[in-house]
Amino acid sequence: MKEAMFYEELEDNRVRCGLCRFRCLIADGDRGHCGVRENQDGTLYSLVYGKLCAENVDPIEKKPLFHFQPGSRSYSIATAGCNFRCRHCQNYEISQVEKETPIRGVARTPAEVVKKAVAHGCASIAYTYTEPTIFFEFAYDTARLAHEAGLKNIFVTNGYITPEALATIAPWLDAANIDLKGFSENFYRDIVQARLTEVLDSIIAYRKSGIWLELTTLIIPGLNDDEKELQELASFIVANLGIDTPWHVSQFYPTYKLTDRPRTPLATLRRAREIGRAAGLRYVYEGNVPGEGGENTRCPSCAVLLIERYGFVIGTNRIRNGVCPDCGTAIAGIGM
Repeated sequence: MKEAMFYEELEDNRVRCGLCRFRCLIADGDRGHCGVRENQDGTLYSLVYGKLCAENVDPIEKKPLFHFQPGSRSYSIATAGCNFRCRHCQNYEISQVEKETPIRGVARTPAEVVKKAVAHGCASIAYTYTEPTIFFEFAYDTARLAHEAGLKNIFVTNGYITPEALATIAPWLDAANIDLKGFSENFYRDIVQARLTEVLDSIIAYRKSGIWLELTTLIIPGLNDDEKELQELASFIVANLGIDTPWHVSQFYPTYKLTDRPRTPLATLRRAREIGRAAGLRYVYEGNVPGEGGENTRCPSCAVLLIERYGFVIGTNRIRNGVCPDCGTAIAGIGM
């Protein structure tokens, strides 16, 4: 265990956690909404520090990040726990922790993670699979060491971090993919058990922090695929993040507690992509449908094929020094 960052001591040994936007009020002996931060005699502890439940070498495209060091590998880690309750969580076996459940994981130090990332030839460390915000202390300590070793740091996140926690890690955080899961408060309340407005505020804060940002929306038939909502979502990206922000619209498949919905039709993804492009976004991608062409990068000016992808594998990358070789247009991103 490690004493948590971002909490306030209150009377009767209660504490107020300030790590995520739920800002849980936690009684003595209880855990927060995430299930992995526990109040012991008025001191809040992280129960997952150095306890990794997942550790892999992934292509950066799996995050997904298409405009950040394309073709590179990212050392990807996670601990158990999450502050969301998504009914369609693909990693529910490690993300959903009951408050009485013992925390399991392989013991690692930040230095060991960095050493493994370097040994595997990775260009970055990704804090992913579950929710990196809830293992903030370990991510923070690792991220600082990673920068010293010349590695970049990436959050794959639901975007529910508090402004003070984001400001603390922002100097060491280079990129993030944030799940913007829908664009209605009803969807966030019923499917995620969170608030859309808090996610939107966090997304804007990430952008203002200078962190490279890409967004992902898993399109679920009948729940968040309304064209008007998708238009509003795309307009939000354009107005608040800019037209060069990549938006990934991905195919849903039935899982966990949401098995009564079919896979997302390809036509729905293509329509979402059209909506994004019509709103002015230059880079909109279709996810989870390899080989259909919607994962390729084209020049926003001359439309020539620049990066050809099949799933997480790059077949061709014609971008040189960040520009289109045919017309010279700058292609947004880092390490392009």
